[in-house]
Amino acid sequence: MSTPGVFEAGTVLNAKDARKVAQAGAQFFMSPATIKEILHDVQGGEILYIPGVMTPTEVLSACNAGARIVKVYPVSSLGGANYISALKKPFSHIPMVASQGITIDSIGTYIDGGASAVVLSDAIFDKQAMRQMNFDVIFKLATVAAVQGRKAAERKRNSHS
Repeated sequence: MSTPGVFEAGTVLNAKDARKVAQAGAQFFMSPATIKEILHDVQGGEILYIPGVMTPTEVLSACNAGARIVKVYPVSSLGGANYISALKKPFSHIPMVASQGITIDSIGTYIDGGASAVVLSDAIFDKQAMRQMNFDVIFKLATVAAVQGRKAAERKRNSHS
């Protein structure tokens, strides 16, 4: 989801940390759950808060509380792209980010299933490459992921034309 020059944060768990992240210049941040205090703090502002949801009830509750987009977490444990596809049936109007356990090879499957975006932290930030500070490997993984994402987005755009 990241673009050059965009600062983001993941796993923000309380309003105090959300304010710190916002003050540090983040354009958006996420949580693994919906934290209503954060939603209330950022409503109407320029920063985007992406709360985590798991069930249809949580999707609807987050949206009704003001979320503009939700993060379905832990998606791979819930059924992966098939789960996103099932959630999108009643909630086609709610953008969803698929998060947890997504591989570079599965980006297209998630986008085709209805995800607006995917979280790839585990897929890109390879543990061994991180330990070795091998940023070339991380850059290559990020580049492949970007290509896969672009192809999936183009397919989706063309299928709606």
